[in-house]
Amino acid sequence: MDKQSTEFLEEYLDNAAPTGMEMEGQRIWAKYIAPYTDEQQCDAYGSAWAILKSKKKNAPTLMLDAHADEIGFTVRYIDDNGFVRVDRLGGTDVAIARGRRIRFIGTDGEVIGITGNTAIHIRDDGDKAPKTWDLYVDFGCDSREEVEALGIRIGTTGVYCDGPLMLNDGKRLVCRALDDRLCGYITAETARALKEQGIKPEWNILFVNSVQEEIGCIGATMVAYAQKPDAAICIDVTHATDSPGLDKGRYGDVKLGKGGVLSYGPTCHPNVNARIERVVDAASIPMQREGTGRFTGTNTDFVYRTRGGVPAACLSLPLRYMHSPVETADMGDVQSIIDLLVAFIKSLKVGDNFKHQL
Repeated sequence: MDKQSTEFLEEYLDNAAPTGMEMEGQRIWAKYIAPYTDEQQCDAYGSAWAILKSKKKNAPTLMLDAHADEIGFTVRYIDDNGFVRVDRLGGTDVAIARGRRIRFIGTDGEVIGITGNTAIHIRDDGDKAPKTWDLYVDFGCDSREEVEALGIRIGTTGVYCDGPLMLNDGKRLVCRALDDRLCGYITAETARALKEQGIKPEWNILFVNSVQEEIGCIGATMVAYAQKPDAAICIDVTHATDSPGLDKGRYGDVKLGKGGVLSYGPTCHPNVNARIERVVDAASIPMQREGTGRFTGTNTDFVYRTRGGVPAACLSLPLRYMHSPVETADMGDVQSIIDLLVAFIKSLKVGDNFKHQL
C-alpha cells in the first residue's frame, strides 16, 4: 500500500456508516474512485456507483459490488434518568456489546456514549450474555432533556468507536466495519490498477458501493435492477476458520493469507466461476474455495435473481471475528483479490456471454 491508498483506507474506515446512514462514506469512496472512472452516480437511497466505459460498441456490463454499510445500534427509548435503550442495526453481536464506546450520529454532530457494564463484583453468579433490551447507553447525563440536548433522538444511529490497527508490521489489519468497507477499498483499488496499468476493458465496468446489505441486501438489488448488468461479481467477507475452536468439517477450511475465496453453490453461476478459475490458474493468483449449499448470505443471492437473471459469482475476503470491533483481515488477501479482478476484467471480450445456452 502506498501513501494514497493508506490515506483513503484510513479515512474510509474511520467514517461511521451504519445501515441507512452511508452517504458520508459514499462521498469518500466516490471521490477516490473518480480519477479512474468516467462517471459517478448514486440512487435515491444512496447506493453509489462509478462506471468505466468500454470503447467498444454494444459492450456488455460487468457489475463489481461491495456494500458500504456496517452494523450498529439505533436508539429505541430514552428514560427519565438519561439512560438510553437501543436496538440492533443489522447483525450486531450483543454478547460483546457491554462496556464499549459507541459513536452516535447526533443531530448536531457526533456524540460518544458508553454501554453500561455492571462490575463483576456485584453481578449475579452465572450471568449470561445480555438480551438486546438489556443494553443501555450512558451519555453522562442525568435526564432525558440532557440527552436530547446533545442531539440524541429516537432513531439516532451509532457504531463502535474502534478504528484501524495494523498488526505484525502491517501484515494484518484490525478494525470494525472491515465487513464490508475493506471490499469497497478493493473495488476502488481495482479501478485504480486498471487505469495505472493502461488496461482498456472491452466490457463496461460498473463499480458499485451498495447500501443496506446488513438488513437484507437492499441496495445491490436496486442497482442491479436499474443498471441491468450482464454479469456480476459480488465481493464480501467470509469466515476464516483458522482460529481456535472452529470445526472445519462444519464451517469449511478458510485461512488468512491464502487468497480470496470463491463460492460454489446454486446462486453462483458455473460459467462465471469457470472463467475465474481459468484466470487465476493462468496468472498463478492464490485462491481458496468454499461450498454454499443454499445461499451465500451476500448480495449475490439477490443480484443473480434480478430481472431475467444475472450470471453472478461470490468472491469473498477471509475475515476473523466477523461482526465484532476487532475484525481481522490479511492485506495479502486484499491484494490477491485486486489482482484476480484485474485479470478477470482483462480476460473479457465483447462477444463473451456467461448465460447458459441450449
